[in-house]
Amino acid sequence: TAYDIPLRLVGSEMCIRDSNSHVAVDGSKTELDDAMYNKFVSDLGSSQVVIVDVNGMVCDFCARGIEKTFYDDALVKRVLVSLETGKVLIAYDNAKKVDFGEIKNIFLSNGQSATGMTLKKIT
Repeated sequence: TAYDIPLRLVGSEMCIRDSNSHVAVDGSKTELDDAMYNKFVSDLGSSQVVIVDVNGMVCDFCARGIEKTFYDDALVKRVLVSLETGKVLIAYDNAKKVDFGEIKNIFLSNGQSATGMTLKKIT
């Protein structure tokens, strides 16, 4: 007899590891690339940009899941995930009350850990 067993895999558990796959980078141990940041904020206008240090992102599937989850918030203007640096940039409308606890929970639900956060105001 066959049974349907619910299975929930998140984040790095879903990645198929091979010799070409990324290795998880701890974002707290890397520097933010200035050129990447400047391009991200270049045409945002007045906003809040959150730079999150993340541990546990290993593949494009991780990146797309993070983007999709943050874009569910109507106050998110733009999201950029860098697997190479372990950083995620999130641009919010100024009306958003940014809460690191909420952001940490979003990453946990996607199978990663947010280990730090910097908030910058863009005027």
